[in-house]
Amino acid sequence: MRYYLVCLFFIFSCKKTIEHPLGNTDLEKKVVFEEKPLSQINYHALFKKKTNYISNSFDFPVGKPDGKGYYNAQKFQENNHLGDDWNGVGGGNTDLGDPIYSISNGYVSEVKDYKGGWGKVIRIVHLHNNKLYESLYAHCDSILISHNKFIKKGEQIATIGNCNGYYLAHLHLEIRDNINLDIGPGYSSITKGYLDPTDFINKNRK
Repeated sequence: MRYYLVCLFFIFSCKKTIEHPLGNTDLEKKVVFEEKPLSQINYHALFKKKTNYISNSFDFPVGKPDGKGYYNAQKFQENNHLGDDWNGVGGGNTDLGDPIYSISNGYVSEVKDYKGGWGKVIRIVHLHNNKLYESLYAHCDSILISHNKFIKKGEQIATIGNCNGYYLAHLHLEIRDNINLDIGPGYSSITKGYLDPTDFINKNRK
């Protein structure tokens, strides 16, 4: 009788395990989110394997290569802004759906819909003069690339959006010299890790 009960225990134990493979358990979450955080990726080693994606210059993200047809509606540190807001000269939502381009060769480290005031965001890491930088493109409408991909300067990555009507259409662009920052606040008087995008691009053009 005792042997019979032990057998029944193991049969039902195995059955329970089979009915619940990975699904709806904490283990599934661990498997899904196994990817390395941005800060743990060795980008220098990554670019060493793909040297043709190392940055040699920067251009503007709209109206390539010079931003023709667009203006910087809210400059870096205007109202404590941590980036540049690029709008079409037509105003309003006239630039909704316009192309957004990668400002330089690089590696797409993140593509994510943060929702709220950020909306769809693309982050690209650039190795330039042996130093790492990050460009961030926010409020996108359509996303045309995926993360963990190399990309060339001037390649279209997205279209200009308005965060589902949260704003009038525009591109929020940030450039950072600290690639380990989180998404950030968008506005702050503390600028450590953030660069003036227009100034940086102008100083690093061909």
